[in-house]
Formats: sequence, structure tokens, C-alpha cells
Amino acid sequence: MNPDGTIAKHKARLVAKGFMQMEGIDFSEVFAHVARLETVRVIVALARFKKCDVEPDVYVNSPNKCDIFIICLYVDALLVTRNNSRGIEEVNVKLKIEFEMTDMGILAYFLGIEFKQVENGILMHQKRYINDILNKFNMQNCNAAETPAEGNLKLDKYEHEPAVDNTMFRQIVGCLRFICNTRPKINYSVGLVSRFMSNPRRSHLIAAKRILRYLKGTSEFGVLFSNQTRTNRLQLLAYSDSD
Repeated sequence: MNPDGTIAKHKARLVAKGFMQMEGIDFSEVFAHVARLETVRVIVALARFKKCDVEPDVYVNSPNKCDIFIICLYVDALLVTRNNSRGIEEVNVKLKIEFEMTDMGILAYFLGIEFKQVENGILMHQKRYINDILNKFNMQNCNAAETPAEGNLKLDKYEHEPAVDNTMFRQIVGCLRFICNTRPKINYSVGLVSRFMSNPRRSHLIAAKRILRYLKGTSEFGVLFSNQTRTNRLQLLAYSDSD
């Protein structure tokens, strides 16, 4: 799938007798390897990597300190990166010899997340996905909100309020949790509404839709991975509330 929604390539998958796995032999085997989205963000963000001992679906090769390439596998989608473009072409040629695959070019769309090459780095966002979600829940014409939640918002069970469609509420929260991968600012608000998945009430639905209204006005926002140079190294900043 391309970022504009057009089909890039048709694919088919065959699953044969998955129920025949036996405990103690291949019961815990993962046949469709899936890398975590957090790992995808790290791969896009960093230029230098060390050996990956934790994530089984990330393959790292470091012939020397100056030449490192990484392959991130998500079922049948590959994210290949290296610290020089010529090296990437060499890896792609070798992979095509072993597997039937198509080179989609520079990273632009991966697992429902868009990647835009900008002057000062790579912008990771989900504008198209957000617009699709707004259309799905009939909120494409809603008024945008300036914040994902009201100030000092505190939610309770509100058992005296009328119940809302449980399935629809779970779908909204599930979509919001996926958007959290590129919009960390909504993490707290999504965490609040996620507490009431089993028995949502009217106030919970209003709070969830408030997050959608915020995304309506900020659909182009995302996470920027700035270009790294020797004089501009990656720094980790943390903030805490002294109260």
C-alpha cells in the first residue's frame, strides 16, 4: 500500500496446518516474525547500532565499526538500512537472489505509518490513518480541539450514566493506541479512557472523541528524527514533576 492509499502490490499468504504444532518441539515457534513498532522507531532514529540481543526480528551485521547494516522484518515486509546507499543496493541484490521480493525504494510507508523526508531529518506521522479513523467514526466534520483532554480531567466509572456501544468504544480506543506510536502527546489521555473498556459510559466516549477532535486539527503532526552529525549527537532529555 502506498501513502496515498493506492495498491503497490498484491500479495497472498498460505497457512498450512498451524494446529499441528507440538509442545516441547515447535509449540513456541514464531513463523511470522514481527518486530515491535518501538524497534522500527529506533531504526529510523539512529545511525549507529550495536548487536541486537533482545529483538529476534532485527538482523544486524557489523563487519567493521564504519560499516553497519540492519534488516527489520515484519512478517513479509522488510526495512533495510545501512550507513551508505551503495551498501543497501548490494544487500538488496543478495536478498533478491534468495527471495522473490520487490524494492519499494526510499522508506515512505511502513505498517500504516508514513515517513516523510524533510530538510532536517525524517518525519514519522499517520495523517492518512487519522483521516481514515475520523471517517470511520463519522467525525470528519467535527470541530478540532486544542488539547487531547480537558484540564484536570478525572474519569470515574459513572455508573449512573447511560452505557454506550461497547464495541465502538473499544474500536476507538484501539485505533488511538496505535496512533500513540507517532503521537506520544496523547499517551496520557488514551491511558485514561483505556481504563473503562469493559463498561464504557457517556463521559468516557466524550473523552475519547475529544482525543479524535484534537487529532483532527493536528493530523500532520508526528515525530521528527533530526539529522545527526558529529557535532549534533543524539541526546536524551527527561522531565519530571517535583510535586
